[in-house]
Amino acid sequence: TSNLSPWERDVAACGDREGLSVPHHPVPPVNRIRAKAMRREMTHAELKLWNELRAGRLMGLKFRRQMPIAGFIVDFACPAHRLIVEVDGETHANDAAERQDAARTQALERLGWHVLRFWNHDLISTMDDVCTHIIRVAGLGRAP
Repeated sequence: TSNLSPWERDVAACGDREGLSVPHHPVPPVNRIRAKAMRREMTHAELKLWNELRAGRLMGLKFRRQMPIAGFIVDFACPAHRLIVEVDGETHANDAAERQDAARTQALERLGWHVLRFWNHDLISTMDDVCTHIIRVAGLGRAP
């Protein structure tokens, strides 16, 4: 038997269809509805980052916001580079939330995604540094 969750097994079973580099992730209808609502109710920090990421503004990287992936809804995802950007606020600043975030990150990394996490205040105060880090992780910038 495998240590994969039911969602991870479903994703693995889907494989790479029709030459797509990103496998299809099964998305329950409730997650689609929730993701759509979350797109309308972005936090100030998420909106500020989205204005940098949308329409390929950041070095041509194509991001999707509030994207359902394998039972989760991630804040921003760049499928071409298998990159996820999560924006964390005060609700993530306790032990239980940190454990939950770590488990979520591990599950997404097992599916081949690289997860970056930024605090709201980082986005508000140092957006240029955040964008530079995203570019470097995506492999489009030079390492320091």
